[in-house]
Amino acid sequence: MEEFNNNENIEETSATDFSEKTVSDMVQDDELIAPPKSSMKKELLDWVISIVVALAVALFIRQFIFTLVRVDGPSMLPTLHHNDTLYVNRFMYTPEVGDIIIFRPPNSPDTPYVKRVIATAGQEVVVDPAEHTVYVDGVELVEDYISEELVSAGTMKYPYVVPENHVFVLGDNRNNSRDSRDASVGAIPHKNIIGKVIFRLLPVSDFGSVYD
Repeated sequence: MEEFNNNENIEETSATDFSEKTVSDMVQDDELIAPPKSSMKKELLDWVISIVVALAVALFIRQFIFTLVRVDGPSMLPTLHHNDTLYVNRFMYTPEVGDIIIFRPPNSPDTPYVKRVIATAGQEVVVDPAEHTVYVDGVELVEDYISEELVSAGTMKYPYVVPENHVFVLGDNRNNSRDSRDASVGAIPHKNIIGKVIFRLLPVSDFGSVYD
């Protein structure tokens, strides 16, 4: 609207003999035509605030809503593959049997693991390498997501009752996985769980749910 009004003033003065214009008229016209000067300081401050807010929102989302992780290693074959990129939910998550989770093992908190929840608090676990089976509360697990029969019970003592606020986890690649069967890893505290794997983002050819 301001530009439109300025154009009207220019047209009106063009019809008047320039010699008749006073100095004060010329100053007024210049003030109307000249664009307002923006403050570099204010513009810089606006940019800084915008960047800080964007970073804060991104950190909040990553800490409490969801995060992306990349699989490193073969311990979850054939379900997950090396270099798969996964979407992980962190929002109001309570672990359940069958969930694939990302967690920080107490013995190695700087190296996140990805495993499957086999049992939750209060459940009794027995790993029987002679029968190549896992029992939870006396019931044999039917595990169509593993490709090889289990051959090791690890160093845990069975039967093992999962403590309160803990989960017992195993890798789908049972014969090439360091998990809760290893006494140095053991049951995983809820506080160490980062979140539940929801679906695979990459590679694009395998995009979708990781659960059958």
